[in-house]
Amino acid sequence: MTSHDSDGPAGGDAPPADGYLDMDLLRFTTAGSVDDGKSTLIGRLLYDSKSIFEDQLEAIEQASHARGQDDGGVPNLALLTDGLRAEREQGITIDVAYRYFATPRRKFIIADTPGHVQYTRNMVTGASTADLAVILVDAARGVQTQSRRHAFIASLLGIPHVVVAVNKMDLVDYDERVFRAIVDEFSGFAAKLDLRDVDSIPVSALKGDNVVDRSAEMPWYQGSTLLHHLENVSVAGDRNLRDFRFPVQTVIRPDQSFRGFAGTVASGTVRPGEEVLALPAGTRSAVETVTTLDGDLDEARAGEAVVLTLADEIDVSRGDMLVRAGNLPTVATDVEAMLCWMAEEPLQADRHYLLRHTTREVKAFVDEVVYRVDVDTLHRDDADTLALNDIGRVRVTTAAPLFFDPYQANHETGAFILIDPYSNATVAAGMIRGEALSPDAVGREAARLERTAETRMVSPNVVWEGHNVSREEREAEQGHGAAVVWLTGLSGSGKTTIAREVERRLFASGVRTMLLDGDALRHGLNGDLGFSPDDRRENVRRVGETARLFFENGAITFCTFVSPYRADRDRVRALIPPGRFLEILVDVDLETARERDPKKLYARSDAGEIEGLTGVSAPYERPESPELTLDTTRQSVEEAADAVLAALAEAGITA
Repeated sequence: MTSHDSDGPAGGDAPPADGYLDMDLLRFTTAGSVDDGKSTLIGRLLYDSKSIFEDQLEAIEQASHARGQDDGGVPNLALLTDGLRAEREQGITIDVAYRYFATPRRKFIIADTPGHVQYTRNMVTGASTADLAVILVDAARGVQTQSRRHAFIASLLGIPHVVVAVNKMDLVDYDERVFRAIVDEFSGFAAKLDLRDVDSIPVSALKGDNVVDRSAEMPWYQGSTLLHHLENVSVAGDRNLRDFRFPVQTVIRPDQSFRGFAGTVASGTVRPGEEVLALPAGTRSAVETVTTLDGDLDEARAGEAVVLTLADEIDVSRGDMLVRAGNLPTVATDVEAMLCWMAEEPLQADRHYLLRHTTREVKAFVDEVVYRVDVDTLHRDDADTLALNDIGRVRVTTAAPLFFDPYQANHETGAFILIDPYSNATVAAGMIRGEALSPDAVGREAARLERTAETRMVSPNVVWEGHNVSREEREAEQGHGAAVVWLTGLSGSGKTTIAREVERRLFASGVRTMLLDGDALRHGLNGDLGFSPDDRRENVRRVGETARLFFENGAITFCTFVSPYRADRDRVRALIPPGRFLEILVDVDLETARERDPKKLYARSDAGEIEGLTGVSAPYERPESPELTLDTTRQSVEEAADAVLAALAEAGITA
């Protein structure tokens, strides 16, 4: 074994000190059933990457020797993360253990979370900030109930990347068939969840196979080792750099000449000179400086702690939020959320809690438990309350408005915790889905959509004449309904291919159709637009208006666009009557899209020829409740087309 220096990690693979602060950071969590080997895997990762300090190594060597657990001179590596005395005595993890290490390519923060069902709340805590989840499955035992539970929680928390580490391959003689069977079983369950990027790696944490070094025992596996995958997985496109949100932590006023607002940029970016709006007051001003202890910045990005000074003396205090006037969060006192209950005492609907959201703290009541999720079967059960480790959908009313985005779009402004006001204990963690649709909220939403229709862009001095032949007349004549079918997804997902197949089948059966494809429209109608966020919005706006005209002409209109922003797609939905707009997510993991790369966009992006490619260096906001999801990594074009045709028939559009 390489010798260990007393003042740093082992070996010569540590990153250079002068570049350490600028290195990319990956936060990942590990989870799995009890004894699947999570702690051993992390220990092996640290040990083989020479990231163990001398005092840590001596401590676990002594503990391993005392317990007779040193194997061939290699200590019990699980002890690196099982830091609590109770954990070491029982040989299990009962709390979240965090470890930090770095390689020449990347910095890492690891959260080792418990496997027992009674510690589900601990996994929620450890995984809440993760970019990636490593879910371990014991090769000898296969997919367990806890494996499914942790996959569900990873989906619930919107963790962008998942690695299924099939551990203890040495116990099944490194049999490829065992690995493939486990991958197929896990994939079947994961297909029901919102997991976007799932990779599977066969490993033996005890022996070190495919953890840091490639295994000679599994020549049939040609993929990455775990460390190589962790070093190279792309997380830049997962971060919300579009929606500027700045929750104010405190007001800094050392003297009469300076007044700044301190906080951490929750999402988006901010530059001096940009106009901002203060919520809840709605007062506008402009950013004068972006300041840190090291001086002024030209730009601050998500995750950076800064002080903003404004050009005007406006009333802003702790708990307020600075945003861009043209990009507002939802402001509401009624929210619908998924809630993980973390307290021994069950949820009580007749008492108030303190809700802490970003830097804002307000009184809140849980008005209703809509349902409780059986995370083993994903069934939705009726419930009046939530007990320890339960997860359910709830409606919450707050005494003062929250400024939020749906959790799937923005983790920082979509998350909250509930606090018992008497014990000051955290009792629940919540992920906001959106504004609660109470009767009043339904009315407000209808009014919003009506205002949206009324405020659509209209040229001056024109009068809408109406259609000469109504859509209803056309539908009666042609024998089928009109609809807008909007296919959204990453480049290479198969949107256009599927739409062309469906349209060809419908046309052959005498159905009136129209296909609006992104590339085709950018060769003409939208040829003046680029790919900035504003141009993308205008692109979708024009397409929506065009699709509406074909819809009124009685056609089933297919629109195949990446359309990365949820709000833009919702605006098109608002143009079409309820039940006649079908949003279809054509789902594919980024790696598969890269492999397909029919237009060579990913290759050009990697070569630096394209900036802002969706899914790589620009965000993609997945639909929250699409009418249909197609997984083109598993479904053929024909199977996907069958599913779309079935959805049209179920919606009553076609016979």
